[in-house]
Amino acid sequence: MSPREETALLAKDPSSHLEYKSHPSDFEDIGDITLTSSSSASQRRLHRLLKNVAVIVSSSLLVVSLRYILQRTEIQSGILVPTGPYRLVEAHEGSDFFDYYDFYEGPDSLGSAGYNMYVSKEQAEHSQIVDIMRDHRGEELVYMSSAASKDGPRNSIRLEGKRRFERGLFLLDVRHMPNGPGVWPAFWLTDEAAWPRNGEIDILEGVNGMTTAKTALHTSNECDMYAHVSPYDMTGDWEWITGIPDTFTGQPNFDIAKPADNCWVMAQHQWANEGCTAVHNRNDTIGGPVNDAGGGVYALEWDPQNQFIKSWVFSPREDMPQNLIQAIETAGSKDFSKRIMPDPHSWGLPYAYFAIGETTGCSADHFCFLITNEMTNAVGHSIIISKNMHIVFNLAFCGNVAGNRFITECPAEAKQFNVTNDPMKTCEAYIASDPKALEEEAFWKIRGVYVYERELEKKAMKVGDSEQ
Repeated sequence: MSPREETALLAKDPSSHLEYKSHPSDFEDIGDITLTSSSSASQRRLHRLLKNVAVIVSSSLLVVSLRYILQRTEIQSGILVPTGPYRLVEAHEGSDFFDYYDFYEGPDSLGSAGYNMYVSKEQAEHSQIVDIMRDHRGEELVYMSSAASKDGPRNSIRLEGKRRFERGLFLLDVRHMPNGPGVWPAFWLTDEAAWPRNGEIDILEGVNGMTTAKTALHTSNECDMYAHVSPYDMTGDWEWITGIPDTFTGQPNFDIAKPADNCWVMAQHQWANEGCTAVHNRNDTIGGPVNDAGGGVYALEWDPQNQFIKSWVFSPREDMPQNLIQAIETAGSKDFSKRIMPDPHSWGLPYAYFAIGETTGCSADHFCFLITNEMTNAVGHSIIISKNMHIVFNLAFCGNVAGNRFITECPAEAKQFNVTNDPMKTCEAYIASDPKALEEEAFWKIRGVYVYERELEKKAMKVGDSEQ
């Protein structure tokens, strides 16, 4: 008897009914289902029906899994390459925004050592430091802030994206970002479990009210931009470093300055964990000036296939390319045919450009890793498999960057809250005082985050003198 016939027969038997105690958890253990029936034959028929359904569903999942494995094999063998047009893979907007993230709970990392404690979603909502609000135009915006605590360190937010990415175009449409003395917000990509080997990309990061945007990469050894990035590739420049302590005397040396173009976190003649840092050519591209202009869009294109990472800032909004405006405005459309896909080629030169992968100074085991020699594919091409990054939002205070630079960059606040001329303790004293400036300026207000990936295309293979 077929499953359809069994279902019809059961439907005609009014003496049989099912009581579902829980949702089935998997196909091996069908779940807690209580059967009551005056007919043992009905029970047997129902069991056969459920087994048949399980077999059909399992077969379907197997087909999907095999297709996924086949696609991954074709990607790794170089048959499928991400060179097609962009397609939207995630749009984080409005009331759905937090569904894409986990709330990290606990102290800041040792590397950052921020004067803050990251809290759970439940505690954040209870403290009213996260919310979905509407502006005067009725547009939904994501609000994230911080709150004073009785212990001193502020309760704050760190969001960690649930999905991992191998490449992509990442857009942040922000209407207001945290700003001010002792404040250290960031929007970035990382793979913490394999840091710094797999790399880190800082898309938006500001400290102590800075006004010039930077994009930085942090890696293990053998990732150097020197002589691999032309000044014509970007409108910005490398950050210039001076004051590095002399090797023999330990005194700061201000006679020598060098560009921060080596991404290795322990590179010589750079600050520890400086990384390679590209700086915007305008001083109104982050913090207060962007907030005053109504926000802006931060865009990062990570393309291992074409061996580059690029970064743009568009603020004020009137300066945004029309293609980018249309892409963001249509990203939430349920009608896929009305979505406009972004075209970075039409946006002009980026302010930051990093060369990555084989034949560059940044070896392919960072933002993509390379399988070579006997592990190349069937046609002799190297196999490129990118890294396992996810998005992170966080709002820290003081710490190893904002704190260590507090006396120099925030002299008025440092004078008022000075603690034995110690920049870290002075910064923490200022933050612990719960100044009104933190409530007024140290918050995120986000329109959305949008992630795109290029479509996979079959690469033409050369066979003899012809292409196939």
